[in-house]
Amino acid sequence: MSIKTILIDDEPKAIAILKNKIERLCPDLEIVATIEKPALAFDIINELQPQLVFIDIAMPGMSGFDVLEQFKKPQFEIIFATAFDQYALDAIKQCAIGYLVKPIDNEDLVEAVTNATTNIEQKNALVKNTQLLENINQENFQKKKIVIPSTDGLEFVKVKSITHCEGVDGYTKIHFTNRKPILSSSSIGHFKKLLSHPDFYHVHKSYVANTNHIIKYLNDGYVTLTGDVTIPVARAKRAEFLEKFRSA
Repeated sequence: MSIKTILIDDEPKAIAILKNKIERLCPDLEIVATIEKPALAFDIINELQPQLVFIDIAMPGMSGFDVLEQFKKPQFEIIFATAFDQYALDAIKQCAIGYLVKPIDNEDLVEAVTNATTNIEQKNALVKNTQLLENINQENFQKKKIVIPSTDGLEFVKVKSITHCEGVDGYTKIHFTNRKPILSSSSIGHFKKLLSHPDFYHVHKSYVANTNHIIKYLNDGYVTLTGDVTIPVARAKRAEFLEKFRSA
């Protein structure tokens, strides 16, 4: 399988390094263009119709997100690259889009390309890219959406509808206010990172709770959530938990 690929970065050295790594480690990728001026990216991508685009986030004049926003229906798979931008990384992770942190590690590159190849075969780039742009422009965390891999594909759910996440034998059951739970093959640790925000609290090794849905703390070490659901608070977490909500 030959995957038409474009590299976008304002630094020629960064492009040269990435190009060399791809040629050595990712033989299925065919680099059809490299772009150092992000303002040219829209026309070149439309002309060459790549399946995969590597793009730097922080570029002068036009960020990687600015480039993406020019497309009404961006159907190419994306792997973002960044030196460090936690806000950007959080938004990218929430939508299951690939990313690499500079300097780019060889194993991380191969893993990102492997995931991108799978996504290209499943043809789900459009919905992920559309959701990313919506999240980037949405400052309120509760109004954002996250992607949850399920048996049927990818499900985008509103953060505010999640009451809590429950770790079950290496899987995670996500509970909602308005629908039946979803069972994800990802561990509770994955959702701890994905929902890393003050609105979510890791009350127990097996539970992450949306604090907006906590109704009551019970003296025996449990909290009641929306829907009259009760989950435990770990003994070691109780003092910290109570302090958090007393000062809220």
